Amino acid sequence: MSTESPNRPARVSAEAEAEAVTEIEGAGKAVDVPVDVTAPDAAGVDDPRRRRAILISVCVALMAVIASVSGLNVAQPDLAVAFDASQSTILWIINIYTLSLAALLLPLGAVGDRWGRKPVLLTGLAVFGGASVIAGLATSAEVMIAARVLSGVGAAMIMPVTLAVITSTFPAEERGRAIGVWTGVAGGGGILGMFLSAALVDVASWRYLFVLPVALVLVAAVMTARSVPDSRDAATHSFDTVGALTSVVAVVGLIFVLQEGPERGWAAPVTLLSLLVGVLAAVGFVVWELRRHGPLLDVRLFRERGLAGGSVALLAVFGVQAGIFVVLFPFLQAVLGWSGLLSTLALMPMAVLMMATSGLAPRLAERVGSRRTMALGILLGGAGLALMATLVSVDGGYLSVLPGMLAMGIGMGLTMTPATEAITSSLPSERQGVASALNDVTREFGTALGVALLGALLSSGYRGAIGPRLDGVPPATAATAREGIANAVEAAHATGGPTAPALVRAAQQSFVDGWQQAMWAGVAVMTLLLAYLLLPGNSRRARTS
Repeated sequence: MSTESPNRPARVSAEAEAEAVTEIEGAGKAVDVPVDVTAPDAAGVDDPRRRRAILISVCVALMAVIASVSGLNVAQPDLAVAFDASQSTILWIINIYTLSLAALLLPLGAVGDRWGRKPVLLTGLAVFGGASVIAGLATSAEVMIAARVLSGVGAAMIMPVTLAVITSTFPAEERGRAIGVWTGVAGGGGILGMFLSAALVDVASWRYLFVLPVALVLVAAVMTARSVPDSRDAATHSFDTVGALTSVVAVVGLIFVLQEGPERGWAAPVTLLSLLVGVLAAVGFVVWELRRHGPLLDVRLFRERGLAGGSVALLAVFGVQAGIFVVLFPFLQAVLGWSGLLSTLALMPMAVLMMATSGLAPRLAERVGSRRTMALGILLGGAGLALMATLVSVDGGYLSVLPGMLAMGIGMGLTMTPATEAITSSLPSERQGVASALNDVTREFGTALGVALLGALLSSGYRGAIGPRLDGVPPATAATAREGIANAVEAAHATGGPTAPALVRAAQQSFVDGWQQAMWAGVAVMTLLLAYLLLPGNSRRARTS
């Protein structure tokens, strides 16, 4: 049954609305969305040129956020020297940004719905830009960590609002393609950011890494002020403070476990305590949201196959993508001996295909349906992982992994756009900040989960494979070699002698063995996800206006 929002006047007759209904197949459900045939969009932007300017401005802002997630990874040695910092401190500098970003996405997404998406976006750009300047001028690790926390706060204001602006501004017939551009930037922007960051580190200094986000912020701020309209939720209930606080605790606890578990140990007291706090807070959040009138996030919506399927798909796809990077960089650098810049450049074909197919996915979804498009993407992604597992070899080099990378890029591009649209279409237009934040939190959880699990599988597979290959190697050198391929290569070069080439070869082959173990685990995940998407379900037809 169609309902009319009390804050939105009826623009067409019931008969005209019925004729204009377009059936959109969601992730496991069919949803009837009435298309407004007289007004182009809810925000009143009827100029196509202005809508293009809006899309460009929010994508530039998103690029600044995404590039900063991965940019510092290429500068770890430089940061360690500049701040005389331990590896643990360097990891905190990198991870604290993601932690603060993920923790604040839901609350600040809701704030954008209430206070207005344009002012929150401009405020976020100002905070993020200022924090990037502080980080670029930092003289100590403590200042850098504080700047990264502040950057995460600004990013949490920017990221959900950029998608909410699209979903609340573009008309239904253009929304899918706009979301496709957004997901392409979100998926491929990280690789592009790493490439530009590696280039800056190689030709200049790590401090220049922050010039790029500041420049992007300035461009986005000017374009936002000129073109982005303001939209907000006409709230009839108070802000869900308890829900916001419990969501922050839950996300911090669970993300901390995934980030620190591989470093500190999964059974370490701090890891177990963080897991306990995160789980209890998550349970408390669900219980509170079920009881509250006007919740921060109506968790009952996860009963819908569209929201659940889209969330699970994004979780798995971004988990596998992040895990692939954990595996690919050591292969390109330690096995093939490539530089950081060349290794990042090697990922560009996958990024380009991902961004291109993200833009094409809405057109394919219009023809065959969103669920089939998502399923095809998952199938191609799983095939890419299988190709990388079976073709990879030390002697095969880059060409042994390129076919799998290309299939992965196409598969992820086809999956991300319909999955994102399934999530945003599950919540009403006035709650798009929360819908967008949920989409972003899912991506961040998937990224942390993929890095933790595939990284752990790679490490355990490597240690199990290299043990039998260390016969005749001095005990101290063998112990170092078991820690990882980079350690083994460094130990071989330091020790020298006739056994050094054999040790390097053993480490490289053991890494490939661990790689295959991680890839087959990824194939298993994608297979389960494909089966879930293809399971017949009772789709519930809903009419929204």
